[in-house]
Order: sequence, then C-alpha cells, then structure tokens
Amino acid sequence: MPMKILIVDDEPHLRMLIQQTLEELEDEGVELLTATNGEEALDTIRLEQPDLVFLDVMMPRKNGFDVCHTVKNELGLSHIHIILLTAKGQEFDRQRGIEVGADLYMTKPFDPDALVAKARSVLGLA
Repeated sequence: MPMKILIVDDEPHLRMLIQQTLEELEDEGVELLTATNGEEALDTIRLEQPDLVFLDVMMPRKNGFDVCHTVKNELGLSHIHIILLTAKGQEFDRQRGIEVGADLYMTKPFDPDALVAKARSVLGLA
C-alpha cells in the first residue's frame, strides 16, 4: 500500500507550491492528495488514512486546529502525523497546535527543503 501525504490549504497557489515541493517523493511511491478546506480534509482523512498531513490553520469550513483535534481525539487516528502550516507564528498559536495534537508546527513562508526533509523523516524515507 503506497504511503500518502495530504496537503490541506484553501489558497490554490500555496496548495500547488506544497504539492510541487513534495512531488519528488512520488518517484518513491508516495501518493499526494489535496483538500481545499477543513471539512474536505476530514472526509479525505477518513477515506484515505494518509500517513502525513500538512494542514493549514486558517481555513473556511473548519480551521486546522479543529481538524487536528478531530483526527487525533475524536476519530482515534493518533498514528496520522499532522504538521500545522500557518502564517501565525505567535507562541499562543504554537501552544494551541500542540494542545490539539499536532506533531509539528511550521510557519509560512516555509523552506521547501525543510518540508521535504520532514516528510522523508516521517515516512521513513530519509
């Protein structure tokens, strides 16, 4: 079964940028999935059970904090690695991300090499 990464962002250009950043992993058998809002993300997570989720915080129809909390605490999918990606770098937001169960909190703009390195590490491709 292929490893899966879900990219969730309501901004089309950011979603595409993250997808392009990670597409080299497709050569190693990783499937890239996308979602445009929190509700779509939850539907995809339930259906596809991705190994890793890059999750935007500020989104319509359920923010990233709520999605993360639902995945980790209500759906019991604690094995899914969630990295929150956000422009909000305040310590309060970082702390809230940890409280809802995020495995990592990265701020935008992100370093593409760091994103790929983190994905490789999580998926055991490093």
